[in-house]
Amino acid sequence: MEMDRTAALQLWRDVLAQSVRSEAPDLSARQMAILLAVYLTPPPHTVRGLALNLNLGKPAVTRALDTLSGYNLLKRRKDPDDLRNVLVQRTVAGSVFLTEFGDAVVDAAAKVDALLPVSARSAA
Repeated sequence: MEMDRTAALQLWRDVLAQSVRSEAPDLSARQMAILLAVYLTPPPHTVRGLALNLNLGKPAVTRALDTLSGYNLLKRRKDPDDLRNVLVQRTVAGSVFLTEFGDAVVDAAAKVDALLPVSARSAA
């Protein structure tokens, strides 16, 4: 599917609207970026590494992790090899949350695709 800017924004709006209407936690963009970084890239994940990869300050990452761990979407534990490091780990609840969010993206994309002119759909 080839999408123009308006269709992409419509997709994003539809997914966000569905997300905030659901029973799932209403995450900020920063929290979602951190959650996706942990689930879409191979572990191990540390506060320092997430801050570096996302170009965020460690305090901002820590605040977001406080919220995400409060929702049980991620968990933190001390690195047994280096107690100065905090490891950020996936949870079952986080996997379920992102599976459902991913499904919402796929569903919204299908709806946007159906609204595109036939010429735009066949170009993809």
